[in-house]
Amino acid sequence: MTPNEKAKVLSEALPYIKKFSGKTIVIKYGGNAMIDPSLKQSFAKDVILLKLVGMKPVIVHGGGPQINAHLDKLGKKGKFIQGMRVTDEETMNVVEMILSEKINKKIVHLINKNGGKAVGLTGQDSNFIYAKKLIIQDPSDPKKILNLGRVGDIQKINPSLINLLNKDDFIPIIAPIGIGEDNKTFNINADVVAGNLAEVLNAEKLILMTNTKGVLNEHKNLITELTPKEIDPLITSGTLSGGMLPKINSALHASKSGVNTVHIIDGRVEHALLLEILTDQGVGTLIKAK
Repeated sequence: MTPNEKAKVLSEALPYIKKFSGKTIVIKYGGNAMIDPSLKQSFAKDVILLKLVGMKPVIVHGGGPQINAHLDKLGKKGKFIQGMRVTDEETMNVVEMILSEKINKKIVHLINKNGGKAVGLTGQDSNFIYAKKLIIQDPSDPKKILNLGRVGDIQKINPSLINLLNKDDFIPIIAPIGIGEDNKTFNINADVVAGNLAEVLNAEKLILMTNTKGVLNEHKNLITELTPKEIDPLITSGTLSGGMLPKINSALHASKSGVNTVHIIDGRVEHALLLEILTDQGVGTLIKAK
């Protein structure tokens, strides 16, 4: 880029920096952005820059591919129902080890190495994500309950710990593990945690990073904006399915609950966060409440 082009980019970013300074941005970090080395670096630098210009990024990370890889080593095949991982006792042990002991620490180290101040958490810390067993019905037979094992349904989030970290200029990095009665842990979908957290923190934005351009129609073309009325037919037709369902449901719920803007963006694009937050261009799909 020429100096003039760089100046133009900075000038374009200024109104957004002013608009979002002091605001909370909840980011679900997952997919290729967590695996590809260059994407990991660009993500870390993006988050640090957002913090330096006065925003309050809060990161909720996934870890599906890493969990699957470890289960494969154990000769165990991952199973999903409606985009949720079926989590028996053995799988829960793997989930806790991979999310809290490996991935969370690596993300914290990555951000700190690049000049940020990150702190790793799970919902167990200070019991800030309280959950119970998730109960879902079989779509083909509403009288039948599907057993997902140790999958959690969020009952309450106490934001005080996150607010304290934000106030002290730390970047919270959260593994989506909840705590319930008798200190029983639950595996919670990261998109669901991010959506609930955005609501509780009165976030300005909820950004869900994925491995697609955003929400795609039946012809695999990007849908730049979606409303609830447009989403239901896409689910009924099967256009939206699998792992996209928790994202869509979390995005819809958050947008209806006061989160100003909700986006599903392509985490495979370098500096996708900055493109979404600090430029006129933006990327991905905007989810509207109406």
